[in-house]
Amino acid sequence: MTANQKTIAVFFGGRSPEHDVSVVTGLQVLQAIDTETFKAFPVYVTREGRWLTGDVLRDRANYMPDAYTLARATEVTLDVLPTGRPALMPKKPGLLGSRRPVEFDVAMPAFHGLYGEDGQIQGMFEAAGVPYTGPRTLASSVWMDKEATKHICRSLGIPVLPCTILRRPVEGYLIPEDQISELLGDMPWPVIVKPCHLGSSIGVAKAHNAEEVSASLPTIFEYDTSAIVEPCVPHLVEYNVSVSRASGGISTSAIERPKSSAELLDFKEKYLSGGGTKGAGGTKSPGEQSEGMLSLTREINPAMETGMEQNIRYWAETLFLALDGTGAPRIDYLCNSKTGELWLNEVNPQPGSFAYFLWEAASSPVLFTRLLTFLVDEALARKETLYLPADPVPMDARLFQRR
Repeated sequence: MTANQKTIAVFFGGRSPEHDVSVVTGLQVLQAIDTETFKAFPVYVTREGRWLTGDVLRDRANYMPDAYTLARATEVTLDVLPTGRPALMPKKPGLLGSRRPVEFDVAMPAFHGLYGEDGQIQGMFEAAGVPYTGPRTLASSVWMDKEATKHICRSLGIPVLPCTILRRPVEGYLIPEDQISELLGDMPWPVIVKPCHLGSSIGVAKAHNAEEVSASLPTIFEYDTSAIVEPCVPHLVEYNVSVSRASGGISTSAIERPKSSAELLDFKEKYLSGGGTKGAGGTKSPGEQSEGMLSLTREINPAMETGMEQNIRYWAETLFLALDGTGAPRIDYLCNSKTGELWLNEVNPQPGSFAYFLWEAASSPVLFTRLLTFLVDEALARKETLYLPADPVPMDARLFQRR
């Protein structure tokens, strides 16, 4: 490690239904990051919430970790003292009784879904004074909440579909059909039912009546506290775009149009189709295809009606600005291909693979390695803006004598 190298802790896994997808993204980041500029190491968060680090966790073949692999890793916890260099503290002494901290400069969350993409770990990092990549706490929490995102969009004049929120009951996972009918009111059938705080198509269902809505809720409520119900868009076409400050000012990536023979992308189709066994993908070389998520058939920069591309990009930038956006979130849209109607659907604060393939295909291409470098630089710059004096209590507010 050279004197100027920054050490990057790449966090992935976690207590989320999207745990496995996060592992793929984390390993892609470790493979693609610029090793001349950074020294990166893995911090794997198990499904139970244990934080582990060690070189053994770099190898995709070791997932899911067995007892032998876990024994070769070190369990750590975050030093929450917001002074000095960020550090992970081993929970048990090493072979010689040492508990040397694992210091780093920037945390790079590669989480998807609950307890990592939704503002919770971002808040922890801010409280501990740790520079971190991606959206800030407020933006992460709002964008991971589909209901909150709709409220923000409406205030900005960005079109979204009408919706009804169904809260998980205090007991059980079922809501009576008559209550569902009353809550949905005159919403036309069929409808789409999905978790309010998850991504990756987990729990998404199409329902033609209140009975089918009710039947879909237990799966959703097993993972989420609320379900969001929206009208089903006929002649559906989806468009996705990423937005960031990677090129200086705010800019958007290439636009993708996911293609599928099914009406909705099923989780395994989206992430495991043609995944192969060659590794985590996300290489540094332009033009190379990664495994897993990139195997989904998609059209990059598809032909669109006049004005549609402009709206997709403008609305993404507008929403990004409204929450002081950082990182490179992906904005997803729904479109009725017959009428040309377009609605902002949802935001992915930490998209799978950081949506690097969209940036590599942008009008001003940003390769994955460069995107990661930008995210680290942005994290360090943001840290500087949060500076507080050693004693943050103003003189006029001090009630106790300083010693």
